[in-house]
Amino acid sequence: MLPTLRQLQYLKLLALHGSFSRAAEAAHVTQPTLSAGVQELEKILGAVMVDRSRSGVILTAAGTQVAARAGAILAQAEDLVLEAQGAGQPLTGRFRLGVIPTIAPFLLPPALPVLRSRYPKLKLFLREDLTHRLIADLKSGALDAALIALPYDMTGLAWAHVEDDELLAAFPADHPLSRAAAVAPEQMEGEEVILLEDGHCLRDHVLSACGLGGAGRHARDEGFAATSLATLAQMVGSGLGVSFLPAMAVEAGLAQAARVTVRSLRVDHASREIVVAWRAGSTRAAEGRLLAEVFAKA
Repeated sequence: MLPTLRQLQYLKLLALHGSFSRAAEAAHVTQPTLSAGVQELEKILGAVMVDRSRSGVILTAAGTQVAARAGAILAQAEDLVLEAQGAGQPLTGRFRLGVIPTIAPFLLPPALPVLRSRYPKLKLFLREDLTHRLIADLKSGALDAALIALPYDMTGLAWAHVEDDELLAAFPADHPLSRAAAVAPEQMEGEEVILLEDGHCLRDHVLSACGLGGAGRHARDEGFAATSLATLAQMVGSGLGVSFLPAMAVEAGLAQAARVTVRSLRVDHASREIVVAWRAGSTRAAEGRLLAEVFAKA
């Protein structure tokens, strides 16, 4: 005998809310109904899923594993329903798209009007977050696709290319290096290099592409780290140090607004690849590719 999708949903909600009452409310059933469903699931699987106590609900090791697998199973079932309902009509109904903060302000504004015009029945739900959390949500089924930047560990995912985004050196307007046509990373030795705070993949892309892993004086080691590209540009423009900006941000006017001068880097592959990613085997793969096409032309 196999567990039902409803039983798996009960366990997933229980893991999410940590309470039978709140999980029952989220499932729109009574607490006894949800409790009975979890108990039946335990009988079918032959393992205890939940430790019940007055202080709350804690999933056992087996319960945690099953809840994680349940999320993926439920996501696939939902994909199946949505695909059947929208058969022959791509990008209709709900679509949950994640976007990283170093892409969202620059690529979404020109692309969203095109999406609304081309796919009027699309109900797009956007979530801006860091790459590692978006990928976790992709794999759990909480997102249908994500607009992210490579290189990154893409195990279990598939993706479609959008564009290559050049990484540019950024200096205060009156900095001596701003007079050069292009800059080699070695010329930035000894400079205060300001980067985005830990967790932003663009920081890792810069360190990898420019070989700055242990070179130069990094302002972040002295307490300076930016939470966004806008803040980063303002810090550079104020003379606190030098940095790197993606070309899409510069084209959107970020450097000009902050009185920052940008120059190309004399290094191979000083760029990041922008892609639309989805779970490998997802039924939303064709729609992910359509989104990539729209973003590529925006």
